[in-house]
Amino acid sequence: MLTLALFALAVSTPEASAAEADVQAFLDGYDSLYQRLYTLDANASWDAATDVSPLNEGRATAASQATAAFIGDPVLIASARAWKARAAELTPLQVRQLDAILFDAGAAPGDQTPLVNARLAAETRLRGVQDAFEYCLGERDAVGVCAKPARANDIDERLRESVDPAERLRVWTEAKRIGVPLRTGLADLRDLRNDVARKSGYSSYFGYMVSEYGMTADEMMTLLDGLNRDMAPLYKELHIWTRRKLAAKYGQPVPTGDIPAHWLPNRWGQEWGGLVDGVDLDPYFKDRKPEWTTQAAEQFYVSMGFPKLPPVFWEKSDLFPVPEGQSRHKNSHASAWHLDLATDIRSLMSIEPNAEWFGTAHHELGHIYYYVSYTRPEVPLTLRRGANRAFHEGIGELANVAAFQPAYLKQMGILPKAYKVDPTKQLLKEALEQTVAFVPFATGTMSRFEYELYEKNLPADQFQTKWWSIVSQYQGIGVPDPSRLTDPTLCDGCTKTHIIDDPAGYYDYALATVLKYQLHEHIATNILKEDPHNCNYYGNKEVGAFIKDILEKGATEDWRDVLKNATGEPLSTRAMVAHFEPLRKWLVQENKKAK
Repeated sequence: MLTLALFALAVSTPEASAAEADVQAFLDGYDSLYQRLYTLDANASWDAATDVSPLNEGRATAASQATAAFIGDPVLIASARAWKARAAELTPLQVRQLDAILFDAGAAPGDQTPLVNARLAAETRLRGVQDAFEYCLGERDAVGVCAKPARANDIDERLRESVDPAERLRVWTEAKRIGVPLRTGLADLRDLRNDVARKSGYSSYFGYMVSEYGMTADEMMTLLDGLNRDMAPLYKELHIWTRRKLAAKYGQPVPTGDIPAHWLPNRWGQEWGGLVDGVDLDPYFKDRKPEWTTQAAEQFYVSMGFPKLPPVFWEKSDLFPVPEGQSRHKNSHASAWHLDLATDIRSLMSIEPNAEWFGTAHHELGHIYYYVSYTRPEVPLTLRRGANRAFHEGIGELANVAAFQPAYLKQMGILPKAYKVDPTKQLLKEALEQTVAFVPFATGTMSRFEYELYEKNLPADQFQTKWWSIVSQYQGIGVPDPSRLTDPTLCDGCTKTHIIDDPAGYYDYALATVLKYQLHEHIATNILKEDPHNCNYYGNKEVGAFIKDILEKGATEDWRDVLKNATGEPLSTRAMVAHFEPLRKWLVQENKKAK
């Protein structure tokens, strides 16, 4: 890092009259080196995610350590802080670049290189455990060899389809088996993450991550609890209705309190699909080729005025499950990648012909088109990111909402023109599978658990008990076997990919959920002049221009200003609550009739 240190010193003591020009030299030099290292790091991470192996994990660790050494170089940090102290002499864009540099540096302070390297190695190691883990849906022999190895997709399929409570419990329990090898690793990794963050002056790693929003950890939790309270009246009615429907589905007594976790179609109870008759869209996708799914999602954006995806996307993305018979393992979590902060954009998915992957493809291309839109000279490399992290997710989720509008599905020839829409069933499906069931998981379970994990240094022997206490409190979901609570080797919370891969930021998804309804309502009401419950973005260039105006900014403006300028209001659940108000009234009546 000697070269970097000399570079920083060369530009860190300018004359005040030349402040803007001299800080720009510093920022341009930083960007040039940052882009090179970022590209090497991203490519190594891509290889490790698409072909899990000790060799690729080692390369990813080395690349991450090189990037960390640069962004955390003490002299660069000192220079950025010195310039920040002279913010009044600089342009607002330059100040925002300095803020981004200092935030990134907080994850890898150069005076703590051994600690940072240990954290990076631990992260790569645990990702490898996750990605290479093999589930079992059959019997094991005397030495533990599985007769029917399974992928994560296979686990999810059985939980969606099985109506046998005993089988569901076996599959659900198998899904949690990965928590055992992850528990100890998470405890050690948490300590490393916290140590690094606290050396940089943050309250914890959670506090560090929240700071990018301009908030403290406690302020974020207060905001999230408020969002959760806003949705609580609807969630209560939905929970009562759902536990009654599930009991009937499995031939079991109706629970008086928590829903047994293995009754739900999702491993973490974050979505409650399969309960609304007559709205299963999978049959309309079963004859589609997986390739069509991404092509259709691309056409959605192109129809609104976005460019076609570059050839590199199709050449280098990894979009489909690993073919049977191949030994390669890949990360099962859908993701979008901007590998050089310029033209190399890709996606990692495991697309199969069903409705869920149709929505996921639209979501992931939302990220991709965010990359495409802010990759322009006016947006410096360090600000080629969302207005905040929730905006990136919010745009993806906005596309997911648009993807399931009946008018759009008919436009695409997925639903027949004569398909009759039941507005109540449509809202109920949306609440169960996309939003209302998800909000307490995002605002409560995940965010509260990671707050306790990092901010309160939750002991490893309390991971399991605390997780289920929080799940019960926020989601009203209970552990199927109470004996799991007393087994200190278990960590059911550890099985959620984000705990390892995308830590201390699940509130991004909660805020994104709020954002998507604000943006969707504005588009439907003010641009399309259509019902937000059944509108069609396809082919509308004005909608495309509205979305593009948000995306092109990247992080060059404060996220609060971006939202207020786009919708005319600050972050609010108003649009989301209004969207589901007809459903809440219907649920109240249905629950009264069932008493």
